[in-house]
Amino acid sequence: MRPLRSDEGAPKQRRMRRCLLRLAPLLPLLVSAPPGWAQSAGIVAVVNGDIITTLDVEARRRLFAATAGLPLTPDVLERITPQVRRLLVDERLRLQEAQRRRIPVTDAEIAAAIGRIERQNRLPEGALRANLARQGIDVRGLYAQLRATIAWAKLVRAELGAQAEIDPEQVRQRMREIEAATGQPEFLVAEIFVAVDDPAQEREAERTAAELIEQLRRGAPFAAVAAQFSQAQSAEDGGDLGWVRLGQLEPEVEAVVREMPPGAVSLPIRTAGGYTVVTLRARREVGRDIATLLTLRQAFLPFETILDPRAPTAQQFRTLEAARHIVDTARGCEAFERAAQASPGARLTVPPGDVRLDQQPPELQRVLAALVPGRPSEPLIAPDGIVLFMLCSRRQENLAIPSPQAVAESILRERIDLLSRQMMRDLRRRADIELRA
Repeated sequence: MRPLRSDEGAPKQRRMRRCLLRLAPLLPLLVSAPPGWAQSAGIVAVVNGDIITTLDVEARRRLFAATAGLPLTPDVLERITPQVRRLLVDERLRLQEAQRRRIPVTDAEIAAAIGRIERQNRLPEGALRANLARQGIDVRGLYAQLRATIAWAKLVRAELGAQAEIDPEQVRQRMREIEAATGQPEFLVAEIFVAVDDPAQEREAERTAAELIEQLRRGAPFAAVAAQFSQAQSAEDGGDLGWVRLGQLEPEVEAVVREMPPGAVSLPIRTAGGYTVVTLRARREVGRDIATLLTLRQAFLPFETILDPRAPTAQQFRTLEAARHIVDTARGCEAFERAAQASPGARLTVPPGDVRLDQQPPELQRVLAALVPGRPSEPLIAPDGIVLFMLCSRRQENLAIPSPQAVAESILRERIDLLSRQMMRDLRRRADIELRA
């Protein structure tokens, strides 16, 4: 039986997906060079007196390739070197500005961030550090990266000041705009943005955007590439912009998105601040996305050996009897959970949030659609065990109508992105940056 897929459109799942995607920019770290290596490391760039070495670039590009699922071949590593170098320069500028303004980041905040990453990825405590160690990554690099990321977020939020408070009337106005647009097309879009702060950077930025597209065509996940190389605030969410309506994108981008099929990736699009690459994940009509949402529990009772229908084993008969006992006695989700936990070897699964019925595989849709709230399904026999479902609740909801809280978050995200771009543009213009071959 295939695993359940949660509704990607629901607010809880969007937040979870964003949190998961924040892991991507934290894994490819700027690794601290071991003592004694400095003399053998060449200098790639000098940023306001701080150096970036070939060791920094090598560590970051290899780790990005591994994270994105790209082969660690010389050709691949060489191709992504310009993007990695530019990324490291921007990171150094952010860290310098945060340090200049004495933005505090405590050890407790870093520990909490590591804990969140582990919980969001269902890792036990300490597993993230262990995973990094197995890849030869100094955990101090992770701490430094988290410190810079947290500090920059604090800096931008502080600079936003009173604009961080969203006026309820602005939320109501945005809600009225959404209602007035009912029936118009709406697009689920993700972006990669490469800034052009100086006309002299034009060719390099266009070449960078084209190289990123080449990586995507070779199989790199869009979210991983965006998280690493996009210079928009949406990079924290893997480039995800959520659902956008006509008029919310830059005209040049909107003209391309309207003609794109779902799943496509655009060519570089010249916009006011640089080059944008977008992917269209889905499209729908504003205000019209009626979904059946299910709250479920799932229990799996494993077989010790693969089932032979012509000659089931004694253990397989006992497993079927245990499943039948749960079906006959469990009434309601709490009782189902207790019965599953009491059954030897059974594994209970609680999907995170609601499950959208129409996004499940067809054979599973038929099973779930027939469930009665409070009563388990009949045993579903697979080669390796028996699956039982319990339907806790079923409801229909129009997912195309965002909540006021989601609208307020969207407005705040737009303000943060605009300010972050402006601040980075100012930092680059004031910086003394020397790039070396």
